Amino acid sequence: MEHLTIGKVARRSGTAIETIRFYEREGLIDKPARSSAGYRHYCADAVARLRFIRQAKELGFSLREVKELMSLRATPGKSCSDVKARARQKITDIERRIASLTRMKRALVKLAVACSGKGPLSACPILEALEAQDMT
Repeated sequence: MEHLTIGKVARRSGTAIETIRFYEREGLIDKPARSSAGYRHYCADAVARLRFIRQAKELGFSLREVKELMSLRATPGKSCSDVKARARQKITDIERRIASLTRMKRALVKLAVACSGKGPLSACPILEALEAQDMT
């Protein structure tokens, strides 16, 4: 079995060394064996796990959710439908965030259009709106 240094694992997985150490502390990857000199020696499956984590994070899953997804695989009685349910929940969450971002964008566009970009700050419609209670 090939033992990899943290540098090799970082390069192969596209993950920063400090991130790998953080994931170890958080229990997302197993703590590796240590050499007599104290160097970490990872198994090749650490690279696959780190790639999984990176991909899941790119899809919007939090570290807590990533941990839950990884634990599903090891839980007897769980099936693909359990993973699909998590994906559907994430889709709903993303749709909510998109709607929120769209509302923010609309409000900012409205404020930017109202501002000529000239005059004193005391008469800036953007700052006035930000000081107001309700901007919508």
